[in-house]
Amino acid sequence: MKHQNSSSKEIRQFRRSERLMGNSFEFTLVGENESWAAAMIDVAVTEIKRIEALLTTYRDTSQTYAINANAGIQPVIVDREVFDLVQRSLKISSITDGAFDITYGSIDKKLWNFDQELKALPDPLTAKEMVRLINYKNVILDREKCTIMLKEKGMRIGFGGIGKGYAAEMAKNLLKESGVEHGIVNASGDLTAWGTQPSGKPWTIGIANPNSSNLPFSYMNITDMAVATSGNYEKFVIINEKKYSHTINPKTGLPVTGIKSVTVISPNAEIADAMATPVTIMGIHAGIDLINQIDHLGCIIIDDFNKIYTSKNINLQ
Repeated sequence: MKHQNSSSKEIRQFRRSERLMGNSFEFTLVGENESWAAAMIDVAVTEIKRIEALLTTYRDTSQTYAINANAGIQPVIVDREVFDLVQRSLKISSITDGAFDITYGSIDKKLWNFDQELKALPDPLTAKEMVRLINYKNVILDREKCTIMLKEKGMRIGFGGIGKGYAAEMAKNLLKESGVEHGIVNASGDLTAWGTQPSGKPWTIGIANPNSSNLPFSYMNITDMAVATSGNYEKFVIINEKKYSHTINPKTGLPVTGIKSVTVISPNAEIADAMATPVTIMGIHAGIDLINQIDHLGCIIIDDFNKIYTSKNINLQ
């Protein structure tokens, strides 16, 4: 189905939103037939529900739940897909020196509750104690047996930092295999786009404005690219007139300050999703330095004073 020979029928966009993985997913497909588009979106939704069932920490039927329940006890046999995702996650942990860590779920929940009034930060020793179980090096993989074990009792893994991007990437791949040549899968701001708009132009993506999430501060034209944003503009606390993000540094247990939002651009939605938070934790200069060293990766950072920093390969309009 190409644009040029479709003069007889109108090419248009079909959109649908669904609540999946605790987030709003929006699917946009380009085609000329509504029932075809609906059937294709159903395929994508089914795939994301399948992934959610594997990765959720909330259902005792999931493999993630089993890994956490057996922490400090025994290895758990998992599907190769889960094994590979954990292995890729650990690789990102090592690249970001632990700023990205799927054992983030091991944080003591009493440490931070952003729903309640926080009047003061915990002292550094208390904070560090609360994050002592967060350590990606204590995830033990056995490739031959396809098992995963968490070394310490009380450790927990979770895919909050990479799961949405992974699901979006998998749904996109399935849609492309099913013959969808143009579309967007948007997982609450972590999105992947391929092909073009009905007009044949690239997709235009708004980069969220940290002061007003419904007003983009900039636009990018993309195709076959993924974009993910991590920002403190949705969840934060103010203590002594200073703004603290809901993003906690896994090494210190203390919240990140100074950065309002990080947007990462990558050909792969999983990598874009996984890299956005660690750049926030690493800080502006270390974060951009890391992004500049990785091929096909770009980022845009907005600091607390609305100053914009970009990696070397980004040209904002």
